[in-house]
Amino acid sequence: MDGMAKVDCPFNRASETLGNSVELQHVNLRVPDQALATAFYITGLGLTRDPYLMTGLDNMWANAGVSQFHLPTGPAQVLRGVVGLVTPNRELLLHQLHRARRWLEGTRYAFAEAEGHVDVTCPWGNRIRVHEPDAARFGRIHLGMPYVQLDVAPGTLHGIARFYDQIIGAPAAMRDGALHVLVAASQHLVYRETDAPQPEYDGHHIQLAFADFGGVHAKLAGRGLISREDSEHQYRFIDLIDPEDGRRLFQVEHEIRSMTHPLFRRPLVNRNPAISNNLYAPGHEALAPAIPPA
Repeated sequence: MDGMAKVDCPFNRASETLGNSVELQHVNLRVPDQALATAFYITGLGLTRDPYLMTGLDNMWANAGVSQFHLPTGPAQVLRGVVGLVTPNRELLLHQLHRARRWLEGTRYAFAEAEGHVDVTCPWGNRIRVHEPDAARFGRIHLGMPYVQLDVAPGTLHGIARFYDQIIGAPAAMRDGALHVLVAASQHLVYRETDAPQPEYDGHHIQLAFADFGGVHAKLAGRGLISREDSEHQYRFIDLIDPEDGRRLFQVEHEIRSMTHPLFRRPLVNRNPAISNNLYAPGHEALAPAIPPA
């Protein structure tokens, strides 16, 4: 309005803007053995088995902050890349990983300390990189899944960036030699080029939620990219293409949910793995996924 004084803004408002993708809810990897999966994800990594859903012997959902691993029984699937985790206590993590060895001998299970993180390999070869909380890198994540890194062929990053920008509506930017696609608050899909030969895609998937659920569906369907229609709240696609020429650049199934999906932002239980029957303090059983206020 005329006559109104201009108000100076001291904040970077653009840094708080999300794109069309508003949730990175899970990474789905089939596992051949639920007992070994429990030893790795629950005992070794210190995550929490969802107490409400998938409580049988043929599937397990493992909570990591606001995200999950979905682990249905079947032939092993191996992500072509690395899943990043944040847990609050490196010393406790190493204790848990050492303790889990007794159940995981004879598998591909391994872990190694590095500066700033611990590299862990699951019994079937999936790579997990575990960091401590770092507000500069991971925002307020105290426990969670800040990124899923995917290994792609040389020369594909610019096309993948165009795919997420023009079709998905998710901001993508190059950083540290890799493409970072913002898919939720402080959570990214990271695409990194590699010359190393990659195995054939085995069907593992990631799950995102879109604000413009219908608009993206129309763009994907118009290019013949919808791979499955699950329900009124959910569809899937596998191929990432370059919008300029239609060339397929990478394959990983995206399970896409709407913000009206009944499971959207369902609150997840996260236990404090430092608590045991021998080291117990009432009221400290739960672990908050966010860094406490300063």
